[in-house]
Amino acid sequence: MMTGRWMRSGLILGLFALLAACSTVGGKGGASGIPVVKDPAPIVSGTMRPYQVRGRWYTPKEQPDYEEVGMASWYGDAFNGRPTSSGERFDMHQLTAAHKTLPLPGLVEVTNLENGRRLVVRVNDRGPFVDSRIIDLSREAAQELGMLSQGVGRVRVRYLGRAPRQGGGTILRADAPTRAPGPAPAPIPAPAPVAVAAEVASFWVQAGTFSDQGEASRIAERLSGWVRADRNAGRYNVVVGPWESANAAEAARQSVVAKGYVGALLISGS
Repeated sequence: MMTGRWMRSGLILGLFALLAACSTVGGKGGASGIPVVKDPAPIVSGTMRPYQVRGRWYTPKEQPDYEEVGMASWYGDAFNGRPTSSGERFDMHQLTAAHKTLPLPGLVEVTNLENGRRLVVRVNDRGPFVDSRIIDLSREAAQELGMLSQGVGRVRVRYLGRAPRQGGGTILRADAPTRAPGPAPAPIPAPAPVAVAAEVASFWVQAGTFSDQGEASRIAERLSGWVRADRNAGRYNVVVGPWESANAAEAARQSVVAKGYVGALLISGS
């Protein structure tokens, strides 16, 4: 009688263990390294209401099948420590991001299509409010994806669902895709090594590109920058800088963005 009771108890415990093991690999990802969220944070009140930025309306909503390819940018020092749209503090050293319409907080998988690197980041902020950008990454996320010095990069963003109450950022293996992405983009060849004796790397901020030289000159004067002309294409690039570190240049880029030039890019040179 006692032996049968212990056997039944053992079977029940084994069944619970099996169910627990199944729960850790279920959902999107699991074995691929994507975190499984067992205790999701509630959507922050008020962050799902339609809102307007610079005359354009955005409507946040649940988008379980969201997947988009486009350009990513990043932000860092200028916003470090400030509250995000979700009320969390922005920490540029964490794997986080800003998105215009996904629930806050949420998780997305970001793949750099130029080198295959992948991350899961915690979406806890709104932005970027530039038509050509689909996501704004923290400095740490941009560095892990290999797009820190370029300032922008072409990425695939896939919504994974609600974020946990804390964290959620994860670096993924580049050789374990979670969905067949179709033909892989041709990798960008690495630049040939260049001997630089006394020179150091420089970083610039490109505030914008204009077709009118007079307008470009006025903006360059306002920003204490200069105009780099491409007369063959009829374009005039307003450039500010240089700085010797990406951090200093990023702070300057955010300052240029705050002055209304939301498409400002961080570019590198020597």
